[in-house]
Amino acid sequence: GVTSSANAVLHPWLEQELEAVLAQLPSGDILTAPTANRLDWESWQAGLGIKFTLPDALPPLRMLLVLDNLTGHKTPSFVLWLVAHGVMPLYTPLGGSWLNMAESIQRIIVRRALAGTHLESSEQTIEALESTVRGWNCCPTPFVWGGKRKARRDRARARRRAHRLGGSGAVVAQSLHQSRMTH
Repeated sequence: GVTSSANAVLHPWLEQELEAVLAQLPSGDILTAPTANRLDWESWQAGLGIKFTLPDALPPLRMLLVLDNLTGHKTPSFVLWLVAHGVMPLYTPLGGSWLNMAESIQRIIVRRALAGTHLESSEQTIEALESTVRGWNCCPTPFVWGGKRKARRDRARARRRAHRLGGSGAVVAQSLHQSRMTH
């Protein structure tokens, strides 16, 4: 946890963390023809609404980094640092449906960590949240995608399994012909 997440704090921390991850990946000294290398980078920009200009000299593409759409993640200095290290930034769409699930998990963690407490400092709040996450990670809760779309898919699936009765609107779950044959 941090008490401030301004770009001046976040970007150096993120760069340090990314350097540690990159150090564990295969070497960036992979010999790739410059044209093929550029095509690798450009292929990840295909279909994006807003593309940043790739520099003329590109290192081998080593990692894709998915970030949220905060303006600070798109600063020229940060994007250039990422590209120089072979990291292609990709930004989540605004209103991406999977974000709803991430936000749900955040609400659950906050509620579990802070309900009924009267914390007096940001350090106490950070410790409560981190402790709750550690506990969750020891025994995580599996989530199953639900919601209105799933309900529509379930209804459509049920209609496909249903057997119509003599052209009317009525349906049965099992064909009457099959059920008579089994008795």
